[in-house]
Amino acid sequence: MKSVLSAAMLLGTAATARAAEYDLDPSHTSVQFSVRHMMVSTVRGQFAKLTGAVTLDEASPEKSSVQVAIDTASIDTRDAKRDEHLRSGEFFDASKHPQITFKSTRVERSRAGRLLVTGDLSMHGVVRPVVLEVEGPSAEAKTPWGGAVRGFSASTKLNRKDWGLTWNKTLEAGGVLVGEEVTLTIDGELKPRAAAAKAK
Repeated sequence: MKSVLSAAMLLGTAATARAAEYDLDPSHTSVQFSVRHMMVSTVRGQFAKLTGAVTLDEASPEKSSVQVAIDTASIDTRDAKRDEHLRSGEFFDASKHPQITFKSTRVERSRAGRLLVTGDLSMHGVVRPVVLEVEGPSAEAKTPWGGAVRGFSASTKLNRKDWGLTWNKTLEAGGVLVGEEVTLTIDGELKPRAAAAKAK
């Protein structure tokens, strides 16, 4: 009986060890978006400030979780006037809604072997579900300073009007100034939580 209990405890410890905690490395992570402009070109931008945490259980992906918080005012489209407009009440209203957040509700592996992360995206005071398709995370790579990192890329498409971002202008020739569909891409690096705490 004693040996059976010991084996069960060892198995439980091994199962727990499979789940690893990571923090997003802001200096090597970018949240990028693209949207059609005047129906003829694509404008791209990014958010410069974010934080995030990931719990990854590779043996049981459904036990994994993701949380990300983005500073709305850090939007950057390489045009100061456009960025100011995007921060205003006609778009993100950054003074009232200073953060865009994502919190996962389900993680599963797709038939293609990628991770599908379903979660609640809170933006402009509206919360709606989205599904991120994730390539990675990669195997750990050692840094020149003795640490370790893992990389990933996640993407999704959404309609900005679903979050109340409805501002637009009709063009004389037909169509609208700003497209409704937005492609969102997150390219990033993960640092093991213990290593991140030690670095501080």
